[in-house]
Amino acid sequence: MRRERLILSQHASLIRRSERTPFRFRVDLGISHKRRRSLLARRVVVFAVVVAGCSAAATTRSVPSTTASGGTPISVLTGIHKIKHVVIIMQENRSFDSYFGTYPGADGLSRTSSGQFVTCVPDPKGGCVRPFHDPSLINSGGPHGQYVAKLDIHNGKMDGFVRSAEIKPKSCVGNNDPACSGGAPQRVMGYHDAREIPNYWRYASKYVLQDRLFEPNASWSLPQHLFMVSGWSATCARAGAAESCRSALQRPDNPPDYARLHGTKSPTAPNYAWTDLTYLLKKNRVSWGYYVAKGTEPDCENDATACATKPQSARTPGIWNPLPWFTTVQNDHQVGNVQDSTNFFAAAQVGELPAVSWVIPSGPNSEHPPSSIAQGQAWTTKVINAVMRSKDWASTAIFLSWDDWGGFYDHVAPPVVDANGYGLRVPGVLISPYARKGYIDHQTLSHDAYLKFIEDVFLNAARIDPAVDGRADPRPSVRENASLLGDLSKEFDFNQAPQPPVILSEHPPPGPASG
Repeated sequence: MRRERLILSQHASLIRRSERTPFRFRVDLGISHKRRRSLLARRVVVFAVVVAGCSAAATTRSVPSTTASGGTPISVLTGIHKIKHVVIIMQENRSFDSYFGTYPGADGLSRTSSGQFVTCVPDPKGGCVRPFHDPSLINSGGPHGQYVAKLDIHNGKMDGFVRSAEIKPKSCVGNNDPACSGGAPQRVMGYHDAREIPNYWRYASKYVLQDRLFEPNASWSLPQHLFMVSGWSATCARAGAAESCRSALQRPDNPPDYARLHGTKSPTAPNYAWTDLTYLLKKNRVSWGYYVAKGTEPDCENDATACATKPQSARTPGIWNPLPWFTTVQNDHQVGNVQDSTNFFAAAQVGELPAVSWVIPSGPNSEHPPSSIAQGQAWTTKVINAVMRSKDWASTAIFLSWDDWGGFYDHVAPPVVDANGYGLRVPGVLISPYARKGYIDHQTLSHDAYLKFIEDVFLNAARIDPAVDGRADPRPSVRENASLLGDLSKEFDFNQAPQPPVILSEHPPPGPASG
């Protein structure tokens, strides 16, 4: 009994030290304050030799295995609670077919028995254009706003891509303007494979590829990044008033940098007053970080490949960095959680990643046309390698995706979930020691599924739901609860031996052609 009391005392001391640690730097165990206290109480029961009915999130096993950060053996956790760190890497502007349309076993581009692609998308200038292998590392893409999404989808025919790319925009300001289109319209039908993106295909073969992952909204980058952290894109009539917000798929308030490009000389700060995920994370003492790569902003002064650039950092809120403008983030005094990406690498190196991380590139590393996809792949590989070299790897799930389709062809019509989406299909890969090896997930997913997974792991399945979360924003639906939204936990096998890290070169040689 003396030994049990000593262990219990040490465990309580560990909890007290964790609670005294400054929130921003605390390595969260992925459970709330109440659950930590509950876990401590259950230890008492275990020491007294009690029962079944122990929480699934804290079932002990006889032999401890790898230890995650914070000193907690992963073996004492089961199911999704073996995941203590979720990392979301969000790259830019690629459709699923443009990156994985020829990946074996995926719902990709169909061929005839002679090897010719079945699809041939009409070209208003004459004839039609079939998918083709594009060896270029720099692509032009096409327009990709809300209006163009409807043209591309064309009532489910998925044949408007070339026509959209040939529309001369009324205005085109900056490479990241969704109205812009690059050079030859036919290039939107081009696809890549392991010859250009060998690391992405290697991750898919080692871990999980998602072939029915849709952008959460049928629009461009800013609305998607708002959905990514909040499940909604809106405009709000009154500063800080969540109840005054209304859906805005194409034109939420522009950040100042983007507003200036569109002619507003003295723009006001955006008013993102609705509820975002960090509000729930803060309430439940779950640590988070939004890491922005220092470099250049995605917005340029013209639509040329080479353009005058502006500096980007964690202190320059923009269309890929909207959290500093959220009322909740400001009121919770957590603007400082938006940090330079160097802090992510530093935290990974010492095994102190927060529970939730978003990692955002700068323009040249983003894969947003006309940025090089090789440079973007190198950046992504660097981020993944940093996690894999960390002791946090043992308890991490990395979700890699692209924010919207960028005008590139995809053959799958998006399902209807509510008035706000879904948008077109984008690539998605899960990378984790517990990912089902070489698995292709055919569930219907969107980036809303990332919110749902985080909430299930760290928040006891609490949702961004105005009916219960204490902030009455009038969002049209709770996206995480959509009946057709799949469950990311099915992509894991928590009974398998954890997969080892796969450290890849940031500059790999080309892989083989895809059939």
